[in-house]
Amino acid sequence: MLHDRHGCTVQMGGSDQWGNITAGIDLIRRLRAEQAHGLVFPLVTSSSGVKFGKTEAGTVWLDAELTSPYRFYQFWLNTEDADVVDYLKFFTWLPKAEIEALAQAVAEEPHRRAAQRTLAREVTQMVHGETALARAETASEVLFGGDVSDLSAAEIRDIFEDVPSSEVPRTAFDGEGLGVLDLLDQTNVTQSKGEARRLIRSGGVYLNSARVEDENRHVTLADAIEGQVLVLRKGRKKYHLAVVV
Repeated sequence: MLHDRHGCTVQMGGSDQWGNITAGIDLIRRLRAEQAHGLVFPLVTSSSGVKFGKTEAGTVWLDAELTSPYRFYQFWLNTEDADVVDYLKFFTWLPKAEIEALAQAVAEEPHRRAAQRTLAREVTQMVHGETALARAETASEVLFGGDVSDLSAAEIRDIFEDVPSSEVPRTAFDGEGLGVLDLLDQTNVTQSKGEARRLIRSGGVYLNSARVEDENRHVTLADAIEGQVLVLRKGRKKYHLAVVV
């Protein structure tokens, strides 16, 4: 059909489409008595042989509405050590010497994940720009105790999509607000108000990245990010998202 309508004589695609492409070439030869050609490329696969694509490696889109810059950044950041050097060669414009230095870092200090961070930065900046990259990096730091104050409610929901969450009625914040002990108890961040009190006294409770110092403080809608979400943290890494409804 493309040959008839637009005069196409060459079709390009992944090597997994070889059979379809050669069938088209044969059809044009038989029905139109003309020549057509095919050009295929090796598929990008992981070290385990899994095809790099939306159906195999998880759906990752260039459109920020379909895959947020944060999740796009995380996708590259989570690249396996065995794949990251190849991906730096395929998907970035970094010079050979820099990629070789990163390959050496993977071999000698894999725990630092310097190559993955570079890959994530380069590709995210290329697709989404410097501002989106900066926000994606800020969002990533939140999971390790970074400040959430500069993030939007939508970004917070995106970051904490996989952590436990609960809904808190907006009316609960009427008047002077909801006591922090009640908030921790109602959201099951703690098993009791007594546990909540002990944790606060030991410095183990955080609200929107700020340590809760006063066990008698009240949480108001002004504390909620854009009046929608509260990020609770117990200890170093146990997060809980309280959604105002």
